[in-house]
Amino acid sequence: MDYSDTAERISQKVRAKGHEADAVKIEGKLRRLVEEFGVPPAEAERTVANELAREFSITGMGSAAVEEKLLNQLLPGEWATVEAKVVSLSSSPSPAIAQTGILADASGALRFVVWSKASAPILTPGKWYRFESAVVDEYRGSANIKVHSGTTVRELSRDTPLIPKTTPIRDLSPGIGCVRAKVVQEWETAHERMLQTGLLGDESGTVKFVIWKEEGKEKLGPGLVYSIYYALVDEFSGRYSLNLNTAMILPEEGDIAVSAGEGTFQGALVHIAPGSGLIKRCPVEGCNRVLSRQNYCPVHEIQPGFLYDLRIKGWLDNGTETREILVQREVTERLTGMTMEEAKDLAENNPLGMEEVFLRMRERILGRYFECKGREIDSRMLVNACRTLQFDREELPGLLNRAGGAA
Repeated sequence: MDYSDTAERISQKVRAKGHEADAVKIEGKLRRLVEEFGVPPAEAERTVANELAREFSITGMGSAAVEEKLLNQLLPGEWATVEAKVVSLSSSPSPAIAQTGILADASGALRFVVWSKASAPILTPGKWYRFESAVVDEYRGSANIKVHSGTTVRELSRDTPLIPKTTPIRDLSPGIGCVRAKVVQEWETAHERMLQTGLLGDESGTVKFVIWKEEGKEKLGPGLVYSIYYALVDEFSGRYSLNLNTAMILPEEGDIAVSAGEGTFQGALVHIAPGSGLIKRCPVEGCNRVLSRQNYCPVHEIQPGFLYDLRIKGWLDNGTETREILVQREVTERLTGMTMEEAKDLAENNPLGMEEVFLRMRERILGRYFECKGREIDSRMLVNACRTLQFDREELPGLLNRAGGAA
C-alpha cells in the first residue's frame, strides 16, 4: 500500500470541505491500522476518512456505513457494527490493551479487545453497547472483535436478558463455550499462577479446565455439578481446554453420569518423571495434594500426619506418538512388583530413603513395553489397567529393513 498517496488523497478531500488535515498524521494512522491491526488497506482508508469526517462534521466523504450484524454472523477479515452486552471482563495481558473480555447477544458470544490507543470509553459489565466499524479478526481459531481508533462506541439504554445455551462437551469448538458439567478430577497445579486445574465431564465426554489466580476467583468443588457460561475454549494440538476466568459459574443440584472416555495406548516407557515412586499426600479431607520433602502442602502448610501413596508419572512412546501416563497405586504395585509396605520399609531403612524406591522402580520398568488403558485427557492418560508386552522376534527383520530404508 502506498500510504503517502492515500494520505494525500484523504487530505485533499478534507481540504475541499474547507478544513486542513495533516497528511503525515493521516499516513501514520493508515500504517498503524494496516501493519499493527491487520486491517485491509481499503478499510483503513475508509476508517481514517470517517474519523476525520466526524472530527470536522463533514458530510459526503464518500464512505459507506459498515453493515450491522449479529455476533454469530461475523467473519475474520471484515468490519462490522454490532450491538452486544459486556458479559465478562478479564485482566489486561498488556499495556497496549485497555480492556478485554466477552461480548454476547442473542446469537452467541465472542472475545473482544479494546486497544489503549483507541481512546474508547470504559466498558461496564452487564451493559449493552453499540460498536460501529469494529474490526473482526481471528484469534486461536475463532472470530474476535477489535475496538480501535476508528471504532465508535456508544452505551445503549436497554436491558435485554440473555439466556445462554449449554452444549455437550463433545460439541465444543474454539471460541466461547457454555456447558453443564461435573468436576471429575482436581489435578496438581503446574504453575504458581494457577488457582485450580482438573477435569470436567458430562454425558458426552470430558475436557480439561483451568482457573488462573485473580481477585474474586474461587475453586470448584470436586464431584459437584456446575452450569458454566462464557468460558474460553482454547485448542492445542487438536485438544480443547476451558479457561474459566471469564466464565459465569453457577452451582447446580443433582449429578451427571460422566462418559468414561476410555482409550488404549501401547509403547515403550521412555521416561519416569520425578514425583514417581513413594510419595506423601496431605491428609486434610478433600485435599490429597502431594507434599514436598519437608511435608509441606501448598494449601495446608506443614502436615506431619501425612499419608503414603505409590504412583508412576512417565511417558510412553510408540515411535510416532508420545503419551503421558499417570499410574495409581494398585497398577503401580502390579507393574513394579513392589507393594506399599515394601516401599515404606525400603524408604525408612535405606540411606537414600524415598529416592531408593524411585531408583528401584525405574530400574525394573524403564524401557519396557506396555499396553495401558484409561481415561484420556489432552496428551495424558489416567491409567486404570496396564500389561507388559513381550517382544515379538518375528518382527525384527521388518524393523531392521525399515531402519535401513530410513538411513
